[in-house]
Amino acid sequence: MVEVNKIKIGDGNPFVLIAGPCVVENEEMIIQTADEIHQITSKLNIPYIFKSSYRKANRTNLNSFSGIGDDEAIMILNKVKEKFNLPILTDVHTKDEIDKAADVADILQIPAFLSRQTELLIEAGNSSKVVNIKKGQFLAPYDMKYIIEKVESTGNKKILLTERGSTFGYHDLVVDMRSLVIMREFGYPVVMDATHSVQLPSKDATSGGEPKFIKPLARAAAAVGIDALFLEVHPDPKNALSDAASQLPIDQLEELLIQVNEIDKRVKKF
Repeated sequence: MVEVNKIKIGDGNPFVLIAGPCVVENEEMIIQTADEIHQITSKLNIPYIFKSSYRKANRTNLNSFSGIGDDEAIMILNKVKEKFNLPILTDVHTKDEIDKAADVADILQIPAFLSRQTELLIEAGNSSKVVNIKKGQFLAPYDMKYIIEKVESTGNKKILLTERGSTFGYHDLVVDMRSLVIMREFGYPVVMDATHSVQLPSKDATSGGEPKFIKPLARAAAAVGIDALFLEVHPDPKNALSDAASQLPIDQLEELLIQVNEIDKRVKKF
C-alpha cells in the first residue's frame, strides 16, 4: 500500500481517481476543472488526486504546444493544491526538474517513454516522493521488475505502476489486461491509464486517439482489479492543446466513475 496525504492506494482499499487535463493550459481552465472533478468525487466519496503536466516534453511535432512555462504552470498546480487540499501528480522528464517539481507534487510521474532512464528513476526515488512509473509502450510487464529495482535502490518503496497500452504495429496501442495482474505481483499498487491507452501514437503531425474506448477499458480494468484509475479529463477535448484526441470530456466523468465504483466494490468483495 502507498499513502498520499492520507489517501490509501492499494491493499484492497477502494480505487483512487487520478485525473485532470493533460497539460496546464491556463489558470482558469485548470482551477475550474479541478473544482468540478473535486465536486464529483466528493459526491461519490472517491479519493481524488489531481493530475496535470506542467510541461509536455514528448511531442510529435516541433510546433506542438509544450506548456506555458514551468514556473507559471507549477504555480498554478500549487494553487490547486492549496485551494482544494488535493494531492498533485505531475510528470518529470530530467533529473534536473525534480527538485522544482517536488516542491509542489506529491507524486512524481515517470513518463512511459522515459521508464528506463536510470538517472531519472534514481533521482525521483531520492526525492522521497511517491513515484508513479508508467510502463513503456515497448516493455513487457515482467520488465518492470528491473525498473522498480532502480527506485528501490534509493530506499524509496513508495511506488505505483501504471498500464497505458503497448505498441501494436505502427500508430496503434493495445492493452493486455494481464499486465495488471503481473505488475501487482511485484508488490506495488497498479494503476490503469484508460486515456493514454486509446492513443494512436504519432499519427500524422500529432497523435490521434479513439476516445470511444476509454469507458470500456476503464470498466474492464476495474473488473481485473486496480488500485487507481488514471484519466486525462478536459472540459473541451477537441480544443485541448495536448492529447485532444484521447481526453475524456468532463461531462462524461461522473457516469463513468459510478460504473467503475460499482465494479470495484464487487471485485474487492471476492
